[in-house]
Amino acid sequence: MNASTHIAPELRSGSQILIRALEGNGVKQIFGYPGGTIMPVYDALVGSSMKHYLCRHEQGAALAADAYGRVTRKAGVCMATSGPGATNLVTGIANAFMDSVPVVVITGQVPTALQGTDAFQEVDIFGITLPIVKHSYIVRNVADIPRIVNEAFALAEGGRPGPVLIDFPKDISAGMGEVADCQPVARPVARFPEAGLLQAASDVLAKARRPLIIAGGGIAISDSVDVFREFAARTGIPVSTTLKGLGVIPTDDPCFVGMLGMHGNGAANHAVQNCDVLMVIGARFDDRATGKLSQFAPSARIIHLDIDPAEISKLRKADVAIVSELAPALEGIQPARKASASWCGQCAGWKKEFAWRYDAPAKGIYAPKLLRDLSRARPEGMTITCDVGQHQMWVAQHCRFTDPLEHISSGGLGTMGYGLPAAIGAKVAKPEATVVCVSGDGSIMMNVQELATVKRYGIDIKILLFDNSALGLVRQWQELFFDGNYSEVDLSDNPDFSVVANAFGIQSMAIEQPEEVSDAIDWLLNSEGAALLHVKIDPMENVWPLVPPGKPNHKMMKSNPAKGR
Repeated sequence: MNASTHIAPELRSGSQILIRALEGNGVKQIFGYPGGTIMPVYDALVGSSMKHYLCRHEQGAALAADAYGRVTRKAGVCMATSGPGATNLVTGIANAFMDSVPVVVITGQVPTALQGTDAFQEVDIFGITLPIVKHSYIVRNVADIPRIVNEAFALAEGGRPGPVLIDFPKDISAGMGEVADCQPVARPVARFPEAGLLQAASDVLAKARRPLIIAGGGIAISDSVDVFREFAARTGIPVSTTLKGLGVIPTDDPCFVGMLGMHGNGAANHAVQNCDVLMVIGARFDDRATGKLSQFAPSARIIHLDIDPAEISKLRKADVAIVSELAPALEGIQPARKASASWCGQCAGWKKEFAWRYDAPAKGIYAPKLLRDLSRARPEGMTITCDVGQHQMWVAQHCRFTDPLEHISSGGLGTMGYGLPAAIGAKVAKPEATVVCVSGDGSIMMNVQELATVKRYGIDIKILLFDNSALGLVRQWQELFFDGNYSEVDLSDNPDFSVVANAFGIQSMAIEQPEEVSDAIDWLLNSEGAALLHVKIDPMENVWPLVPPGKPNHKMMKSNPAKGR
């Protein structure tokens, strides 16, 4: 009798199994920062097929992963150790949650036996992040790792995308277990629209005299841009967008009337207030877009398309609500006639009336004109990642976008410090693109340490830094609504940002006069390697128009009535 041969099961550490599961989900890049409880994972990372980018702050890692997820529509991955490492990720997690970005977050955790004892660097990151994730896991068994990782990616990327957290106790990451491959988890079943609702939407649009579309970020998230553009062309309905919707229709398209909202274009704000049917596609009636909600589009019937039923009638009751994938819904809505020529002509008239002007009498550099000129000079496919503040609104107003992936901005959370790490993530995701980070002197200091990451990995990004020696948007509000009581907005003691860039080994140029702008833009876009352009602007320059708080969108301020500026 032949003796049977027993083959011992293959044993690997939990960390090795985690790395294998990440690779199995197609992960190529990770952004992170090591520490005590995540150290076994970093040990297993050596020799893997994935490239790790050592950011200089965990928040930078999370925001880079966020931008990577936006550009690729695949989950960006970031990881950090327990305690402060995990809590430093929280802002980036919230940013991804608010803007529906797929991110998988891996945190180290103290060993299972020590949890709940206030051990060194122990925090309940599972509990802390519950309101800002789609789902969370605490790994309790090595055998569960492949399943958990596969589920995490399926959840992060499926339906309405968002962040998923995996908390990884050190005894699990260092413990041994059998290698067990787990089949990828099926993505959520696609939701298709009901035929009756498509007909109802078609009928409402056919009867409309003044229809308008609000196009939101969900169009890009669902990869429905081409279908949406075909729909807009087929129906002839004028299109406004939210901040996140910029680029879903080219900004020079005749159907585009502009971004609506607090700092939106006057044409878009007047169109929305005068429309009789408002078709909202992949947007959520954000307060910065609607102004005073009770007076928003006051005469309009609402058609609302979204993948997330929680957004339907949350803030404005929908007359026709379609919870569905956007592409089949847009293909199925077939109004019997196009938008009327008279209404389209009215919208075109508003576009002409409220067209941006670039002949400001300011002595120094006028930021909107510089951004307009940058947009004209841009190479094809140039991507702008934007920080938060006045410059963010100027980018939205004055830059041209032909694709939503050309505009990466923190919308829902409004995260200062987003632009620089986002530029890193966007460039890693799309290395062939020209990536320009537009930042301000307040925002850049939030994550300025990531210049070291740019230098270490030779990441060829361009940084356009507007410096008004102030927290500009806060200063503007204090000027307009707090009687000019300027409280803690003075940044006149800023460092010399050109010298700062040089200290990190990044080339720089500084300009202050309008006649220097053209050559500086050429230098920035055509420099070899990373570069920073430091632009001094008027500290008292404001963003116009502005819908004051509590006012409807058509009640826009065009200047400070007290100063005539």
